[in-house]
Amino acid sequence: MFTPSDSFGKVSLMMDLISQRQRALGSNVANVDTPGYIRQDIDFGQYLSTMNSPLETKLSAKLGPSAIAMDRSEEPVKAADELLKMQENSILYSMATRRMSNIITEMKTVVNVGK
Repeated sequence: MFTPSDSFGKVSLMMDLISQRQRALGSNVANVDTPGYIRQDIDFGQYLSTMNSPLETKLSAKLGPSAIAMDRSEEPVKAADELLKMQENSILYSMATRRMSNIITEMKTVVNVGK
């Protein structure tokens, strides 16, 4: 059963993931010429597959973004690839904020109709 509060938590977690990924990608760009730097990223698939589990969603909400594991790879950092991933991340953020706005509008409607 769909409830706006469940969706609110899921979208909030998604926004946390997007934020953490943006930080990782920014760090990659900043260190593009640093010898020995290990590229960082976040695998959304790892988190999205657990978002339908109430226990996993509650644990993620309780632990917060600091519990997000960074994927590290030995591949060299390419500035063009990182900038492309930052652009993709920006689109994900835009979609998540629109979804959050829709959830808040739904909540407002329920409150106003329930008066």
